[in-house]
Amino acid sequence: MEEAVVLYPSPAIGHLISMVELGKLLLSHRPSLSVHVLITSQAYNAGSTTSYIASVSAACPSITFRHLPPTSLPPDFSTTSPHHETLVLELLRLNNPNVHAALTSISKNHVVHALVVDFFCASALSVARELSIPCYYFFTSGASVLTVFLYFPTLHKLYTKSYKDLNAVLHVPEMPPLPSSDIAKPAQDRNDRAYELFLESSKNMATSAGIIINTFEKLEPRAVQAIRDGECVPGGPTPPLYCIGPLITSGEGKREGSGNGMSDCLTWLDSQPKGSIAFLCFGSLGVFSVEQLKEIATGLERSGQRFLWVVRNPPQDADRKTATSAMPDPDLARFCQKGERGLVVKTWAPQVEVLNHSSVGGFVTHCGWNSVLEAVCAGVPMVAWPLYAEQRQNKGLMVEEIKIALPVDESESGLVCSEEVEKRVRELMESEKGEIMRERVKSLKEEAKAALSPGWSSSVELRNLVESWKRE
Repeated sequence: MEEAVVLYPSPAIGHLISMVELGKLLLSHRPSLSVHVLITSQAYNAGSTTSYIASVSAACPSITFRHLPPTSLPPDFSTTSPHHETLVLELLRLNNPNVHAALTSISKNHVVHALVVDFFCASALSVARELSIPCYYFFTSGASVLTVFLYFPTLHKLYTKSYKDLNAVLHVPEMPPLPSSDIAKPAQDRNDRAYELFLESSKNMATSAGIIINTFEKLEPRAVQAIRDGECVPGGPTPPLYCIGPLITSGEGKREGSGNGMSDCLTWLDSQPKGSIAFLCFGSLGVFSVEQLKEIATGLERSGQRFLWVVRNPPQDADRKTATSAMPDPDLARFCQKGERGLVVKTWAPQVEVLNHSSVGGFVTHCGWNSVLEAVCAGVPMVAWPLYAEQRQNKGLMVEEIKIALPVDESESGLVCSEEVEKRVRELMESEKGEIMRERVKSLKEEAKAALSPGWSSSVELRNLVESWKRE
């Protein structure tokens, strides 16, 4: 029978893209594989994936997308948790019967070597065990964040207070001191359902067949070594770790609703001086209040730097940092317009293409891991402006450990003032410190290329993973 691997990502576009790139990488090492990607219902509007799936299907016929039957939370479902991650985790738990049916169906005509899930789909581990299919985690953040997740059950035992009330520095093996406030917001409150689900997923991860992670050893050597030495799961086994990154999107398709943003902004970049543009983009979900958008606009104008800025419509709730429902395109006239020094585009831009454009010299980012890796692979230094999820932990890594980013300082209310925007953009683009970071990230760009080359670290680890399936 044909050999197969089944990939099960959470439905948000960033997670889907990472998982698809993993599928392509597996196929490059083992073309005989059949890769099946399970697509499930979204707990909230995280953006359409239809055009992306269609473009991948056309380009890679060995990757099959299997849409599972629609699942929804019960009408009487209620939660006191304010986090969208809670809805995702709860909905994916209800999806287990559909995952079971899909794996059973695929197994009729295939030898299924592995079910690969991301962190949010951890509840499917029990389904894989029931069907005697090895279950691997694909961790779409970096090794530094993975150390915290693996160590999470230990931290749970060490502290009785919620992290939001702790006001302490946490010590995770081989990592810089971690402020308790930098723990991902869904895990800040011990009494929140999201905390319970995160803790369960962390415990399950340690019992999986292996952890596949989108990083490379030279980027995070201390964290990788701590995990492999078993320091993050004291008293218990640590599953094998496979560092197979950096995986970044190869650019198929255009995000729905992106309009002419791709051709417009790339054409504009063609007319700009080399290394002169500060690029501001905050991921597929990141949003700002009207007040914050005005502060950014003022700071950019005062900085005197050339810029390309991707703007999303502000949410009705000024405190919300993620776009979890459909929103109209922003009225750019409320902020600023295309001019000699700056271009503002609506909602979306082709980030990989922009970062690799010769005119781009810096990146102001929300610190999502995909964005961090894309900047590293393009050799572009960053300003770290985390918004949600594990991004504060990524900021610590980027600023303190790897030293490829400048931090953004917030007020107590969470607002970043125009003076801070001006200061950091100038520092990024024209200071000596910015230049040192630029040289550092260019060096890591070469390390990233090497890691994926035959015989080098990520290539060898991927081969070891695929060879382990042959032995089975």
